[in-house]
Amino acid sequence: MEQIDNKHKRIALLIDGDNAQPSLIAQILAEAGKYGSVTIRRIYGDWTKANMSGWKDTLNNYAIQPIQQFRYTVGKNATDSAMIIDAMDILHSDLVDGFCIVSSDSDYTRLATRIRETGIFVMGVGKSTTPKAFVNACNVFIYTENLTTEVKPAEKKPKQKGVEEKKKSVEKTDPVPLLTKAIEMAMQEDGWANLATTGFYLHQLDPGFDPRTYGFKQLSSLFKSFPDKFELKFQNDTGITTVFVKLKD
Repeated sequence: MEQIDNKHKRIALLIDGDNAQPSLIAQILAEAGKYGSVTIRRIYGDWTKANMSGWKDTLNNYAIQPIQQFRYTVGKNATDSAMIIDAMDILHSDLVDGFCIVSSDSDYTRLATRIRETGIFVMGVGKSTTPKAFVNACNVFIYTENLTTEVKPAEKKPKQKGVEEKKKSVEKTDPVPLLTKAIEMAMQEDGWANLATTGFYLHQLDPGFDPRTYGFKQLSSLFKSFPDKFELKFQNDTGITTVFVKLKD
């Protein structure tokens, strides 16, 4: 398949309205925009229900098309089926080069897997409680907790209840083993690894990896926070700075 530059990629944004927050749509569009132009924007749900009313202004502001899907049976989510059918139609019509699926529902695991099987990029966006199967079925997965307004550790006020609860819900395992493995996969003969390549392998190892989970906006800053484990160097060639990282002995 011919490689397409990110700025020329077309992304289909499909939102499960029952499993998404209107307040985060700007951040979600910004994240999807890193991988291409969001040309298809659709949200699915039963718009006759009161719980969908909060989306009205958001849909107008961001040109998102609402798709009506009645819930025919109590306890069953018809939204899943409607999104999956549309996604497959879009996939086979060659309208886009990637998908952004916004949901925390494991029912989309097979959809993400099927899209990836065709060589098409899949990005997921959902809560930290999203089942790992769905997370790993995507090329990249963004946790919504990392899209909320971030507060630097030194600036945090004690007992900010709402913020603290959100942060606690993000699983913060020790990142060093994962960072080490990614460097080993990207390592060149001289022991240095290109930071961008390392980032690629990090998402291969864990699609849900995000430096923001650990309080850093950039991957390089996360590496810098472990000076006894990693070393960075910056190489400037023709005005472009390339960052490299290596394991310390």
